[in-house]
Amino acid sequence: MACRLLLLLLLLGSAAAQRASDLASYFGTKSRYETIHPHLLADPFSLGPPERGFPLPTATCEPIHLRALVRHGTRFPTRKQIEKLDRLHKELVHRRSVGPACRAADSLAGWKMWFRPEMDGRLAGRGRRDMSALARRLAARIPGLFSARNHLAFASSSKPRCLDSAAAFREGLRQAGHSAPADGSLKESFEVNDKLMRFFDHCEKFVKGVENNSTALREMDVFKDGPEMRSVVDKITRTLCLPAKRLDADLIQVAFFTCSFGLTIKNINSPWCALFNTDDAKVLEYLNDLKQYWKRAYGHYINSRSSCNLFQDIFKHLDQAVSESKSSRAISSPVMLQFGHAETLLPLLALMGYFRDTEPLKADNYAKQAGRQFRSGRIVPYASNLLFLLYHCEKASSPEEKYKVQILLNERLLVFPHSGETVASYSSLKNHYKALLENCHFNEVCALTKTG
Repeated sequence: MACRLLLLLLLLGSAAAQRASDLASYFGTKSRYETIHPHLLADPFSLGPPERGFPLPTATCEPIHLRALVRHGTRFPTRKQIEKLDRLHKELVHRRSVGPACRAADSLAGWKMWFRPEMDGRLAGRGRRDMSALARRLAARIPGLFSARNHLAFASSSKPRCLDSAAAFREGLRQAGHSAPADGSLKESFEVNDKLMRFFDHCEKFVKGVENNSTALREMDVFKDGPEMRSVVDKITRTLCLPAKRLDADLIQVAFFTCSFGLTIKNINSPWCALFNTDDAKVLEYLNDLKQYWKRAYGHYINSRSSCNLFQDIFKHLDQAVSESKSSRAISSPVMLQFGHAETLLPLLALMGYFRDTEPLKADNYAKQAGRQFRSGRIVPYASNLLFLLYHCEKASSPEEKYKVQILLNERLLVFPHSGETVASYSSLKNHYKALLENCHFNEVCALTKTG
């Protein structure tokens, strides 16, 4: 009997571990970076399988400028999320004291609430390790640019999780051997720049039309009350033996994210994960993707246009590097490392035309969007990064081919929309985005009209 009980406990433990692993692909913006790079679970400094075509051969092309936009590392939940979880947990504790036995609810009632309000979205220890490891991998991928003689320009959002991410990244570079030469001449600059890293806060049209507009996320709100989400809510309500209408989509999402935080922050299989199966997770992923799509990407025109300043600043420094190279001057900013948010990267990627589906994500086309391109967990997990790498190719066959560009998202090459290739001449890339570079002016795009 004892042996059977032990075997049952082992099987249940194995099932719980597998449950968290199965759900990991559907955590959206709360996903860990290792979900898209599983090899990092075994070795966080591994570069993984070689990527065909990257980097370009050093015998023909030399990297001369890197612009890296990095989302902060793994963070704690926000105060608002913690307060919602605390409310749900207290509901379960109360139910246990007054109601009949209910295995799932009683188990979670006994769970120790380890989140504290003062955590409020701050960088977790795991997030510091995310950044340190990313720094070491980038230094290994592009060693020439991360030479100790090169100037590194750091910038960050004013949020503590971004400032701490930048500091952890710098420490990772030290561990990788990027330190001052004997004469101590290493130069670094650092600035807090919310106009670039949190441009959305400075765009009046976005703030009024989307951020503070109760109808801007209508598709998400409708989906919360739709059949797919209602089925998940009803199932969890029954599992927790709670009266009807005691749970809603928001509380279910908090429970799901609590599962994700256990995995991403502590690498544990939280008991909250046991409430969900992969079908539930796909529905909850879509709910999160609806929010990101309509608030940060293609849902509203102003979402992507609010990133005009950042987009043009990237090309301004690419232009500068090309100009300096042509005149045989030292590149003044060979490496620019900027730390922001998922909300920094998504609008910029949308502006550039990436991950756009034929049909918009809506409340009534969940089934049709099963194979969608726009999956936020694959685009902007914690520690996500967008890299613009400029090369000088001395032996090019034509002047137009002397400067080439590659763009990487999360250390993987992106295909250029205008060519279908993973490398482009800088002149052809500028020509493709000519209209944006000439006409996408932040002050004009973000200004409210007289009628509001």
